Amino acid sequence: MSYMKLIKLLYLADRDALDKWGRTITTDTYVSMDKGPVLSHVLDRINEGPFPGDASFWAQHITSSGGYEVTLTIDPDGELLSEAEDELLDKIFKVYGHLSRWEIVDLVHTLPEWKDPDGGAIPIHYADILKALNKDQEDIDAIVDELNNLARIDDLCPRR
Repeated sequence: MSYMKLIKLLYLADRDALDKWGRTITTDTYVSMDKGPVLSHVLDRINEGPFPGDASFWAQHITSSGGYEVTLTIDPDGELLSEAEDELLDKIFKVYGHLSRWEIVDLVHTLPEWKDPDGGAIPIHYADILKALNKDQEDIDAIVDELNNLARIDDLCPRR
C-alpha cells in the first residue's frame, strides 16, 4: 500500500476514535502537510527505515517495498488492539480503502482541522480535531486534559 494512503487511513481512524471514545488508536501526533494530515511518528518510521539491529514491532512487521510503498511482512499475532479498535479500522478501510492515495488526499484536504502549510508543517492538536468534530468546549477541555495526563503517564512509564 502507498504509505501516503496508509497514513491518511490511520489519520481517519484516529479521528473517528477521538470522536467516539475521546482517545486515539495510534497515540501519534499530527501535522498538516501539503498532502494533508500526517501521523508524525509513523511518517518518521517510514522515512527513517530500519536501522541495524532494529527489533521494534514496526521493523518486524512492516517494510518499505520501494516506490513509496510499505508492505506488511508478517501478520501481527496477539491482541494488540481491542475488538472495538479492530472494528473501527475495518470500517475505515471499507469506507475509504478503495480510494486511491490522491483521492484520499483530496478528501483529507476538506477536513476543517487541516490548514495549508505552504510547504511546511503545522501542528494539528487534539483540540483542533475535536472542534472540527463540533464538540463543545467543555468536552474538548476534558478530553484534552485526559489525553495530556495519559501522555505524562506514558513518559514516566515508557513501554518496552
